[in-house]
Amino acid sequence: QVQLAESGGGLVQAGGSLRLSCAASGRTVSRYATGWFRQAPGKEREFVAAISRNGGNKYYADSVKGRFTISRDDARNTVYLQMNSLKPDDTAVYYCAAKAGQPPAEIATNIWAYEYWGQGTQVTVSS
Repeated sequence: QVQLAESGGGLVQAGGSLRLSCAASGRTVSRYATGWFRQAPGKEREFVAAISRNGGNKYYADSVKGRFTISRDDARNTVYLQMNSLKPDDTAVYYCAAKAGQPPAEIATNIWAYEYWGQGTQVTVSS
């Protein structure tokens, strides 16, 4: 099975940028549909972005569309989330997740569909 480890979180001012990384080990990340989720204090974990196994399809939550970009580097076995124009509402713990058995071109946005999760990385956006 795959193990996931997020990094790249931190404190940034509103309008700034961060790039989160999700390093996979144990298995090739391209075998999985992968996604990013986030959880703010007192709120449920929510979908942010997802990429299909073949890398050809991507999908974003409306709240981040146009500001965040998900990508994958198969040579590094890593999934990224580039976050631009950050807002205080983006403050949360960000998690990457992987789902096995997904058809190559399909993405998954349902949190319950994902079997493998990283430990999360904190992103704090100050106003």
